[in-house]
Amino acid sequence: MRVKNVLNMLDKSSLMDRPSAYRPIRSFVRREGRMTKGQKNALERFWPQYGLDFQEGYADLDDVFGRHAPRILEIGMGMGDALVEMAAAHVENDYLGIEVYRPGIGSLLKKLDARSVTNVRVICEDAVPVLKQMIPDASLDAVYIFFPDPWPKKRHHKRRLIQKPFAQLLAKKLQSNGVLHLATDWEDYAHHMLAVMNVSPEFIDTAGQNKFTERPGHRPLTRFEQRGRRLGHRVWDLIFRKAVQDSGISNNPNTPSSPQ
Repeated sequence: MRVKNVLNMLDKSSLMDRPSAYRPIRSFVRREGRMTKGQKNALERFWPQYGLDFQEGYADLDDVFGRHAPRILEIGMGMGDALVEMAAAHVENDYLGIEVYRPGIGSLLKKLDARSVTNVRVICEDAVPVLKQMIPDASLDAVYIFFPDPWPKKRHHKRRLIQKPFAQLLAKKLQSNGVLHLATDWEDYAHHMLAVMNVSPEFIDTAGQNKFTERPGHRPLTRFEQRGRRLGHRVWDLIFRKAVQDSGISNNPNTPSSPQ
């Protein structure tokens, strides 16, 4: 793809005009904001290296990354702080990031280049069509969803990303014993997540039934979370494993730790 076409490909109007067959109700509202010159330049320069265009067909992830390695997907990576830290600290893993906020993607690409991180690829699209159309079944070792939009008003709860059909979709994409790690700073959403996951037989709560977990060391503190901690905001982490159907593999939630 020609570099000069990158911003056109990522144009927000093209994303918003996609057919709505994938999801009748979106879990996000595009708050594009102003893109800085640096973010724009990063999109133009580095998208060919780090970006993946949306496609209606499963991606060959071994071909995308040029190797076979543990694969971790972060949905809604924001400005990319956590994703960069994890990828830089664990070069043995490959990381996919999904985000619809173009300034955030631009910031991420700048950070990846500055730190010479090569094990990350980014998709600018809604997570649902990406999972349905691009990500092969049983291809992910872990999925991270940190601080999704809480949609705090009751009439908007239907827009929350974590719902039972979405949990079922994630289960299809995770390998047996794969990890789903959720985090939020909204208590009501934390309990909503817990309730949804408790009625999702595809997953097992690693902390024990109907329990939250302490923040694991592999989840970096983002600037957003650091600010919240200074203000006294609490964060709830939830870590689940995909239930294993193969009788030769244990369903014990105390199995070895998740990919980093």
